[in-house]
Amino acid sequence: MRIAMVAPLAEDVPPKKYGGTERVVSVLTEELVRRGHDVTLFATAESETSARLVPCAPHALRMEQNTPLGNAYQLVQLSKVYERAHEFDLIHNHLDYFAFPFARLVETPTVSTTHGRLDLPHVRVAYGAFKEHHLVAISRNQQRYLPGANWAGMVYNGIDLTHFHFRPERGDYLVFLGRISPEKRPDRAIEIARDAGMRLVIAAKVDPADRDYYETAIAPLIRSCPLVEFVGEVDEREKDEILGKAYAYLFPIDWPEPFGLTMIESMATGTPVIAYRAGSVSEIVVDGVTGFICPTFSAMIAAVERIPEIDRAACRRHVERHFSATRMADDYEAVYAKVVGLDAAEETLAVQEALPLASGE
Repeated sequence: MRIAMVAPLAEDVPPKKYGGTERVVSVLTEELVRRGHDVTLFATAESETSARLVPCAPHALRMEQNTPLGNAYQLVQLSKVYERAHEFDLIHNHLDYFAFPFARLVETPTVSTTHGRLDLPHVRVAYGAFKEHHLVAISRNQQRYLPGANWAGMVYNGIDLTHFHFRPERGDYLVFLGRISPEKRPDRAIEIARDAGMRLVIAAKVDPADRDYYETAIAPLIRSCPLVEFVGEVDEREKDEILGKAYAYLFPIDWPEPFGLTMIESMATGTPVIAYRAGSVSEIVVDGVTGFICPTFSAMIAAVERIPEIDRAACRRHVERHFSATRMADDYEAVYAKVVGLDAAEETLAVQEALPLASGE
């Protein structure tokens, strides 16, 4: 199948350090190419891929202070994709609703993975205006926020398991990894470590939009707690080591997390997850088997003492079974076949309806 893969321009594909959506795009793209699909990746010029690369920005735009600049590059990116739409059997969009108006103008079907949150009013307005668009959710929890949407399927994110090494021995520190932001609740992670009396490693990026939050709310907590070590943003190799050598991974979110890639990355190394019950958590973590899903903040603190109950090998097996690159690609191939088949069937029906009736009918 000839596939146009449209990646966000915030990060390279794959990201040099932290990055969720772009890393998923990379893993999926490489697996599809390996299976023989003809994939064209529309991404930043510094992206690395075995697919055909169409550069759409000179570098990752995440750290750009001028937001309109990112919007301008994204607009140019989408124009490049859709002026070549006839070259593809399917366009896989990872830019949420920004591609929807373009998709209406071409015959090539577009399928969009909804990587972001869908509970916000302005998001519902945008999706509601393009109800015909084929969507793929990344969790059941995310999907329920748009019950009337044209869902082509639900596909859990997958990771390249060769990037994460299983470590059978339990470490002696807690870890918080990802992004410093209010909804991720790094403050809770610090408080859990303080109350549990265990060292905490924070390996997270601070985006310009979250700089004030970090300086005013998080940095003072870090300075006041000698148990906390802030190492900043890490790359894939460093992430594997930090997660794999940990005692447990803390996921104390305070928002409807659509997926939570860091949870499966942690479990892939064998490190259990202690997570707050919100968003997709109950779909990713098996309570009491690969970690603990906690209804309260106090329950998260209590769960720290229970980590020895978890078999680290069970964590790895869970990811291998449900969140591998091959499983993700299998599911997307099924979605592609469904969407292309549906669009072909609708086109055939339209042609048939336009034909004049035979004499005597």
